[in-house]
Amino acid sequence: MKAVQVTTLDGPDSLSVAEVEAPTPGPNEVLIDVAYAGVTYPELLQTKGLYQVKHELPFTLGSEAAGVVSAVGDGVENLAVGDRVATIAGKGGYAEVMTAPANATVKLPDSVSLSAAAGMPMNLLTADFALRVRGRLEAGQTVLVHGAAGGLGTALVQVAVAMGATVIGVVSTEEKAETVRSLGAAHAVMSDGFKDAVKELVPGGVDLVADLVGNPKDGDRFTDSLRCLATFGTVLVLGFTAGEIPQVKVNRLLLNNVGVAGVGWGAAFAKDAGLIASQWEAMWDHLVAGTLDPVIHGTFTLEQAGDAIKELETRAVRGKVLLQVKEEA
Repeated sequence: MKAVQVTTLDGPDSLSVAEVEAPTPGPNEVLIDVAYAGVTYPELLQTKGLYQVKHELPFTLGSEAAGVVSAVGDGVENLAVGDRVATIAGKGGYAEVMTAPANATVKLPDSVSLSAAAGMPMNLLTADFALRVRGRLEAGQTVLVHGAAGGLGTALVQVAVAMGATVIGVVSTEEKAETVRSLGAAHAVMSDGFKDAVKELVPGGVDLVADLVGNPKDGDRFTDSLRCLATFGTVLVLGFTAGEIPQVKVNRLLLNNVGVAGVGWGAAFAKDAGLIASQWEAMWDHLVAGTLDPVIHGTFTLEQAGDAIKELETRAVRGKVLLQVKEEA
């Protein structure tokens, strides 16, 4: 089978498509004929050896994918051959065939295409975990989303809107603002000067800030996020795509009765094998209704995997980048 291989840790340009032996499912695994794979930020880091999870070289890249189950291993009871599924397996998705843990693989509603499904697992599961589980979001509350036009950002916007929240998206261009508003965000504000814009829109502050950006090298964006919070509000820490990890002066938390919560979805799943199934059940009605539907920025071939990953470095991505492995039936 064809697969995108990481053979050296020299970045996206070092990727190659090779013929490798097709895998077979082990106990509690399924074999998936891949139709589409999602392109995620961890893959960019993995091509450079910078991700916290290290795989022995060479390995097949690809954290998430969607396709059709073609075989099941011993002990698998929730999935069957022929099921249309999405999975988040950590590696192996940039290939014609992949194996995946059954507890990290979910059936799709008939209304969800395989292309849309490939953009769902990492972003939707993270967004749901952040807002519903860690943030305890309630209908009627207000959520500020940084990086709101990217893959995870658009998922956060959609999940928050689906849960009945008022959403303010922080973006860098008017084109991105249009994308965020089209997903149901009540407002979109520019990243430069976002604190003052948010204070004008919501003088009492927001209930949650979803921060996947962290601090740029020339600013303290995180402190401005804390200043946007209402009493008892929380900043949800999802990542640091701007490159700098913020430092928190905890007296700000004490004096203003606000909090900071880490959102480590992967760490939570490692300790709770049933987490994905419970999350998917919580989102099912929204998936069927089409209210959780990834924005697709662009679709590339397996041979273009390096170019697809480099799109994430441009900061120009609106929504999700995909690789198409085969035509959807």
